[in-house]
Amino acid sequence: MPLPKPSGDFAWVQAPWGTALQCTPLADVAPNIFSTRDLVLEDGQGGAQPGWAALACSVGAAAEALVRMRQAHGADVFPADRANLAAARESWPEADVAVSVDSNVGLTVKAADCVPVLLGDRLTGAVAAVHAGWRGTAAGAVKAAVAALEAKYGSRPRDLIAAVGPSIGPCCYEVSDSLRPHFAAHRNADRWFSTEPKPHLDLWTATRDQLEHAGVPVEDIHVCRLCTFDHPALFHSYRRDGTRAGRMVAAIRSLRGRKP
Repeated sequence: MPLPKPSGDFAWVQAPWGTALQCTPLADVAPNIFSTRDLVLEDGQGGAQPGWAALACSVGAAAEALVRMRQAHGADVFPADRANLAAARESWPEADVAVSVDSNVGLTVKAADCVPVLLGDRLTGAVAAVHAGWRGTAAGAVKAAVAALEAKYGSRPRDLIAAVGPSIGPCCYEVSDSLRPHFAAHRNADRWFSTEPKPHLDLWTATRDQLEHAGVPVEDIHVCRLCTFDHPALFHSYRRDGTRAGRMVAAIRSLRGRKP
């Protein structure tokens, strides 16, 4: 079966486990990858798990240096610095954004319809991984990531490259009108909702708008526009498969870490 063509500057690549997606402009700044259902992820914690170890290898990180989070559908940020890593290995941090400038560390987020976003800074080498479903988008998770990169590593939004991976598209994300008030604080939020014939939410446009409002240049925001619901052979989808759905994962690593 031919692979669907992503929008933006994304390319299909062959990872150790099979087919994966990569944002080409971001790859010049930081190794990055978006998995498909070819990657089988184990539950539980431990760096020796084959799926997670293969993922770590794909971005050049050691398996034990792969940061995983207990995602809570919010905008809390975990700074994945060396001082925090030992504690993180004992108990995954509860957060939906991870940031780092340590070239030994790989950041990850899991998704199965929610939006995975990876960010890299051309100048400082700092990186971020973001998980944003509708709750995380309403909470401004990508804005929190940009702010954290700026506050912690001196990143300037204009130097960031953003990659927005596969997620449920506006074609398939039917929602209730009761979601609208949750987005009231965001500029342009009305255009993220369609009303005919039934309400649908466009997380791709919402994510792009929030990144642009945070100062990321629009030409450096790459949205692959591949719908997880529409491609069952490639992607897991909670909306389509319910509790039987697995998870994809997005990962990134800094190429230029600071000295300890």
